[in-house]
Amino acid sequence: MRRGQWVAGLCLTSASLSSALVWAEVKSGDTLEQLTVTGQLSRYSATKSDTPILETARSISIETQQQMKEKGALSLANTFTYSAGIIGETYGYATRGDWLKSRGLDVPQYQDSLQSLFGNYNNTRPDIYTLEQVEILKGPASVLYGQGSPGGIVNVVSKRPQANARHEVAMELGTHDRKQVNVDSTGAIGESEQWLYRAVLIHRDSGTQVDHVEDQSTVFAPSLTWQPSEASRVTFLLNYTDTNSDTAAQFLPIAGTLESVSSGQEIESETYLGEPEFNRYDAETISFTVLADHQINERWSVELTTRYTDAESDYQQAWPAFIGGDRFVYNLDGSLYENGTVPRSFYRSDASSEQFALDVRLRADLSLGAWEHELLMGTQYQDVTTDSDGYYAYALGYAFAPGAPSTALGDRYWINVFNPVYGNVPPDDLLNALYSDNPSSTTEGLGIYLSDQLSLDNWRLTLGLRYDETETVTGTNVQSDEELSLSAGVLYQFENGISPYLSYAESFEPMVGDNGLGQALKPQTGEQLELGLKYQPSEFPGLLTLAYFEIEQSNLLDPSSLPGTGFEQQRGRAEIQGVELEAQATLNDLTLELNISKLHTESAEGMRLASVPDTQASSWISYRPGGPWAGFKTGVGFRYVGDSYGGADTLKTPSYTLADAMIAYELNGWEFSLNARNLGDKKYYSTCLSRGDCFPGERRTLVGRVAYQF
Repeated sequence: MRRGQWVAGLCLTSASLSSALVWAEVKSGDTLEQLTVTGQLSRYSATKSDTPILETARSISIETQQQMKEKGALSLANTFTYSAGIIGETYGYATRGDWLKSRGLDVPQYQDSLQSLFGNYNNTRPDIYTLEQVEILKGPASVLYGQGSPGGIVNVVSKRPQANARHEVAMELGTHDRKQVNVDSTGAIGESEQWLYRAVLIHRDSGTQVDHVEDQSTVFAPSLTWQPSEASRVTFLLNYTDTNSDTAAQFLPIAGTLESVSSGQEIESETYLGEPEFNRYDAETISFTVLADHQINERWSVELTTRYTDAESDYQQAWPAFIGGDRFVYNLDGSLYENGTVPRSFYRSDASSEQFALDVRLRADLSLGAWEHELLMGTQYQDVTTDSDGYYAYALGYAFAPGAPSTALGDRYWINVFNPVYGNVPPDDLLNALYSDNPSSTTEGLGIYLSDQLSLDNWRLTLGLRYDETETVTGTNVQSDEELSLSAGVLYQFENGISPYLSYAESFEPMVGDNGLGQALKPQTGEQLELGLKYQPSEFPGLLTLAYFEIEQSNLLDPSSLPGTGFEQQRGRAEIQGVELEAQATLNDLTLELNISKLHTESAEGMRLASVPDTQASSWISYRPGGPWAGFKTGVGFRYVGDSYGGADTLKTPSYTLADAMIAYELNGWEFSLNARNLGDKKYYSTCLSRGDCFPGERRTLVGRVAYQF
């Protein structure tokens, strides 16, 4: 793919159409607002625009709060298990965070169109009860957001105050002694609607499917909206989240999980290989967000989004150590040492992150000749400081040679993966001697962007341009980068509801470091070409999106070059091609959903991308009858995830198919529901990596919920 060729081609298409067609107003009946089966975009959404999905020449997936609740989602990762081309549970059942992949690549996490996650293990996870909906903009998004992944972005949308009074109190009881209480209250303050409020409160006390690992969390998310006039609105959102937990991911060895051992023993998914008195993952986050917009006149408006976040975590974990790609130590005769006793590493991270972000946008709806323009001009600034201090005591007691250990520590801190015994923790003086107070890292970024959606009769053209400057300071090291990003798209709306489109987009992501020759690494870049069609039938509410895409990621480290050889170190390229189908429809009492994706990936090393299944499919059917059965609803879903590989094409994680179900009844403000995920309690692995470990998938969960709305 060549940037100039595609952009020139799309610009030429735009010019030729402008000379041949005239503007006609879009019928309001063609917009997404008629669709009750999918969410709606707002000016704080992933596209920073309320332009309907049907008129956007990009692939966008949305899960509303109602859909998340019906499918029994308990975490952000769960919400993406019914989306095409999205991997929600990349590393199986997790308590530290949500690792999502879109189109085979890791993607950054945003909230209300501002980035909310920086690095790992320095903040809390967003609780889905605080969200209105979850969105994924697939493919490069640097024109709108600056640095990021060619896979796209995840944007979660916070609950905000509403004028209509609504109050809910809910209690959940479920598997692993789960207990959770939710409160959500919103409405107007006083008789006028000048001031609106909302308060969301969550308290959870739960065990997990892993022995000794708990999940305790308290969330308080109040918000206030001030509407001094019909043209102005300011919303203030506060979110405080405090989590006390441990790490569900135990990094189980491949031998005994994916691969059998001669003794026939198996490591169960609930096995805990840490230390109950040592392990912990406690995190606390407080954020303050302001969303403001003002309609200057019928053509011009201005918007502002800003956030301050302060987060920290206390993370300690012991796990089986990486030993030459295999975590088992063998005796000279090939048998397992002490029938499966392995060395462990002890890790500590005292991490924090602090963010200030600001995005100011000027929007104009203009008529220039025969064309209508929705013009967006924006400036975005971000200042993020992250810090992580601690130690990594690697494989204590391991002799780095076959046979029994021979170091002074011996195997006193080792653990048997088939029959773990706890209590052997290294003394504080040994671990603290390894403690490192690392320099913090501060990244400042400034971006200026321009986007224009042009309309002429049934044609929709989108052109975008952005310039970014970033500077990262770590100790005495300073690295500066600058990048120009482009995007373009064209879509045509036929009268029968079919809308084919073609789009091109770019991304960049700074890489801090040097290439071994004293030269700063260049940013990784991405390009995507997407060809697709969207269909909205007139006979019933529904939306179908079919997309074919090609992604090329460049400036990856070249696996064939070595530092100091004089070769360029960033010649590596990754390529991804894929097809995605997403369809949703409401037919009388039934709501139907189907998602299918097929990916072909190739890393810079010429192998499949790690932890990326080549095929995924999911389907959800819900039934909500009327008449004498009004109030009853039920649903059932199936998820298929194909084979994946662990960074080497010789290590394959098998495919799996899971079933989910829901049954509920509503009566006089009361709602009683029961959700089941992985109904058959299937044992499976989300991924196994060539470095030597496997990640068990989520076992069966049953959650009963009683809610009262008034």
